[in-house]
Amino acid sequence: MAEATMGARAGISPRKFYMMIAWTCLAVAVLGFMPTYFLPLAQSKFDAPPIVHIHGLVMFSWVAFFVVQASLVSRGNLLAHRAWGVVGVSIITAMVFIVTAVVSMRVRQVSQPGVPAAITEGTKAFSWVTMGTLFLVVPAFVAAIANIKRPEIHKRLILLITVAMLAAPIARWFLTFLAPPPDPNAPPLPAGVVPAPPVQVAIAPALVGDIILLIAMTYDWRTRGRPHPVYLIGGAILLIQQVTVVQVGHSAAWEAVATWIGKMAG
Repeated sequence: MAEATMGARAGISPRKFYMMIAWTCLAVAVLGFMPTYFLPLAQSKFDAPPIVHIHGLVMFSWVAFFVVQASLVSRGNLLAHRAWGVVGVSIITAMVFIVTAVVSMRVRQVSQPGVPAAITEGTKAFSWVTMGTLFLVVPAFVAAIANIKRPEIHKRLILLITVAMLAAPIARWFLTFLAPPPDPNAPPLPAGVVPAPPVQVAIAPALVGDIILLIAMTYDWRTRGRPHPVYLIGGAILLIQQVTVVQVGHSAAWEAVATWIGKMAG
């Protein structure tokens, strides 16, 4: 009854709203990776180690999982929603290992002889963008699991996690259309080395992704009279993480951590 009343105020039920938001996140993920992954892959122009493809599959699986779960709730199939919830645990667990492995590989590649120091330092700094998101996602997911029986908290934490991940696909469009042309005078790099972009380019895509969170907060305002604390607290933490990536990424402390992560690759 309360949910129906809330939906009546906004003209759409909460269940349908979160299903629409989930599909929006999926669309952003697909369109975001289209120019740099899906199209090159279809044209046999994407050359990367298998671990990169596994990484993409795991990350994309989360957004697809979010859509499936939101759709099940929208149709009132709560038993199936709970039964499939264990898949989310598997995806997040796989994400921790595969993301760390990819970051370790990239840092190790740029730490070999012949790579300019600026590229090595830049890649270590940019690794915070990826690992910083992971450090937010994992605690938020644990909190979501702890609040399974409190759906108002649970679903908002899941959305917060998904929005945090959308900066990566959105950034692909920034890098595709706004990246400066390659320097023809730059010395050749060792095989397999992929320089990371400057850390600051991660800020704008992350803020664009936050628009989805703002939409959800606006919906809360119309249905609840105020945004839910999950959005206020979690959103604030996410925003702080996003706007401080340059300072943290280039700090001596993170450089030491990134160096240690790079050694994990062997």
